This record gives sequence, structure tokens and C-alpha cells, in this order.
Amino acid sequence: MDVTELTATDIAAGVRDGRFTATTVVERHLARIDEVNPQVNAVTVVFAEKAREAAAALDARIAAGRDPGPLAGVPITVKENIDLTWSATTSGLPFAATQVPPANATFVDRLLAAGAIPVGRGNMPDFGLRWDTDNDLFGRTINPWDPARVPGGSSGGDAVAVATGMAAAGLGNDYGGSLRLPAHAAGITALRPSAGRVAAPGRRVDPLPLSLQHMAVNGPLARSVADLDLIFGLMHGADDFDPLSVTVAHPPGYAGPRRVAVTVDPAGWGDVDAGVIAAIRSAAGALAAAGWEVEEVEPPAVDRCAILWRQLSSTENAPMLLTPGLLPGPLSEGTVRYFRDNVAEVNLLDTSAAYQGAWAERFVHAAAWRAFHARYPVVLGPVTTRPMPEIGYDLSGPAAATALWRAHRLLVTANLLGLPAVAVPTGASGRRPLGVQVIARLHGEHIALAAARDIEAAFPSITPIRPA
Repeated sequence: MDVTELTATDIAAGVRDGRFTATTVVERHLARIDEVNPQVNAVTVVFAEKAREAAAALDARIAAGRDPGPLAGVPITVKENIDLTWSATTSGLPFAATQVPPANATFVDRLLAAGAIPVGRGNMPDFGLRWDTDNDLFGRTINPWDPARVPGGSSGGDAVAVATGMAAAGLGNDYGGSLRLPAHAAGITALRPSAGRVAAPGRRVDPLPLSLQHMAVNGPLARSVADLDLIFGLMHGADDFDPLSVTVAHPPGYAGPRRVAVTVDPAGWGDVDAGVIAAIRSAAGALAAAGWEVEEVEPPAVDRCAILWRQLSSTENAPMLLTPGLLPGPLSEGTVRYFRDNVAEVNLLDTSAAYQGAWAERFVHAAAWRAFHARYPVVLGPVTTRPMPEIGYDLSGPAAATALWRAHRLLVTANLLGLPAVAVPTGASGRRPLGVQVIARLHGEHIALAAARDIEAAFPSITPIRPA
């Protein structure tokens, strides 16, 4: 088997025990990028020379009898909005194309110290504020399963790079499903950690809207749940730059109550595709076969949680995105059009009482979910209730923006409440990956990962994939 088909766990084990060198691993992945990236445009910057230097240094470390680290030689991509001093942190914005950070994000340093080797940057939409991956700086990322459909966003470049074997893992972030949705579209796994479990994407401290403080997180994408567990176990923990970051122990497994609440149609909005329903039921069957108690029961107030996420995120981001001259340069036409269409469908929280009331209501729903998770440690449901849309759908008017938000209601519920969630594939139907997500209580990453691992074990791997 070619090393580009191996998981991060297997690559690290092979480098550590001498079956292949880090240099071999990096060269094969760079060759894979040369072969595949022109078809999908997922990797924006290729770190060929720096990656080769890092691999040679790691091989020398092994030859000297020193520990190469638990991620020895694992090729990763780093999203365009995560600080890595090897290139500018652009967030997909042309006016940020020269903004090279002075230091790495803390969790990036932790993974580099563990032996991971960045081979490229992952593409994203402007500021990460679309469920698609396209911008005026780097262009569009292509869905390798179906080029007529979007690859999801905003961590779409990293998801496609991992799915096509250009990297073994990727680093992205999730404010409204931006890890789980592109992972689902690509047929791979992703972990959205709890709020605060992974420190900020950079060490610069800026005033941030409350929704970004409490709903946006950084996390890994990979081709196996074991890889998510391994990488998260190395990247989590507080630093001295992010005042909201926390250090909480990450247990090696889960031995608590094994009860699952299954929601096929969250909030009962009635727009669930038949393939999505089949994926949820097959995942529920896999958990039952693995010894979990499975019950179809609705988690609390998904409708209100989804509405609050949309109101808070739109209210806080509208001034930045829609006020002329506020940013150093223009946004892409697509991002502006999408956000205008989205805001047209939202009751913005334009009074102090409404804004305060929304945050106060969030507390009530968080308490209800805490009590629900005490009974059902895992919630199983859809990543999105409909197939990935065709390119341009999200720009086709306000009704389309609302339809997408409705489809992603369980995604954004986890964001509103700061809960950990794992997207895991359940096979494919033709050129369409199928999958589900599992959501656990705050700081219950090990619970979500345990359930995802049992789901994953019931289905054959569908990646890496050759682009369609």
C-alpha cells in the first residue's frame, strides 16, 4: 500500500519502527499534491522545501536514537486562517496575502513538536463565512466526489486534501459546522472540540465578538477516528494567549453509560433526504450492535438553538461584512452576496434587550442539553439533512440561504452550545459520501470519539479517493 493511503497513526508507527523514512513519506505526499491538486485546488501553498527540511531533520533525529514523537513524519495541512510562520495567514483574503505571522498558533507548535510535518495550506472562503470553499485570492476548491457540488466549508481545502491523500490530516476550525460539513462532503472524519479545549488559531489578541469567543473552535480532520483521537490528544490544552482556553484531561477511552439518543429529523422540520435517513439508521444499528442502548428521542430545543445561532452570528458579523470601508480591502462578491441574502432572512438582534435576551436564552438551552446528556451521553443525528448543494446554490437568493441553514440545524446547535461533535462517514452511495455526527456533553470529546469509533468500525473506508 502506498504511504499516501495510510492513516496518520500508521504513518507515524511506520516511521518510528523504520519501515519507511519521514523523507519517503513527505516525497510521496508532495508527488500526490503535484498529481491531484491541479484537479481540486485544495492546497493553496505547497511547503515543498520546508517539508523536506523537516523530514530530513526528523530522520536524523531517529538515526541519533532520539524519540521522533507520536506524529513522526505525518504530513498535515494547515487552514489559511491558522497561524503558521511558513506562509501568510490570509483567511482567503487578497488584502491579507502578505501577513506572515510572527509565531505559530500554540496547537500548531504542539503538533510540530510531536513530529507532524506541514506540506501545505488548506483553502477556505473569505473569513470562513460560507458553507462553500471559494475566494478571490486562491479560487474554488473542487469536490473530488462530484465536481458539480460544493465541497462544503469553511475547512473545505483541508478536507479535500485529506480525502484525496495529499495529507494524512488537516487542521481547521468550526464556527457553524466548518469542520464537520466539509469532512462529511469529502467522506472523512472531523472533530469539533468543546469551546476552549483547543487554544486560539494565533497568539495575537484582538477584540472578538462573543459568538466567535464561545462558538468557534479549532480541530482536526483525518481519515480515521483513531487519528482524530491521537491528534486532539496532542493539540488540546490552554495557553498563555487565549484567556478562554482550558486544560481538561482527555481520557484514553470511555467506560460510562452507553446510551444514545437518535434524532432523524431534528426539530421536526421535515426536510430530511432519504439517503440521510438511511445513514442515521445504519449508524444507529452499528451502535446497537456494539452494545449501546439506542433510542429515538429528540434532544431539547434544536429549533431555538439553530435560530439563536443564526441571529447572534448574523448580528455580530453584519457590521464588519456589510459596512463599506470598514475592512482594509474588499471581500469576494460571493461572500457579500451570500451574507446579504442570509441577513435578509434573519431578525437581527438590533436592540440591547434583544441581544441580551438571546445570550440569556442560550444559557437555558445549555442547561437543558446538560440534563439531556446526563441521560443520553451521545446524540446521533445528521450532519446536514440534504445532499451537498450544487455550486452556486447558496448564492441563488435569501430562500436558499435559509434552506441551507435549516439543513444544518444540528450542526449549528453544537456550535451555539459549545459542545464536542464528531462527523463520521457511513459509506457511500455512488459518488456521494454518506455519514452522521455524534454530539457529546461539554468536555466529552472522549465520549463522542468512542461512539464514532464504533460507527466507523461497521463500514468500509471510502478514502482516499481519486477525484471524479
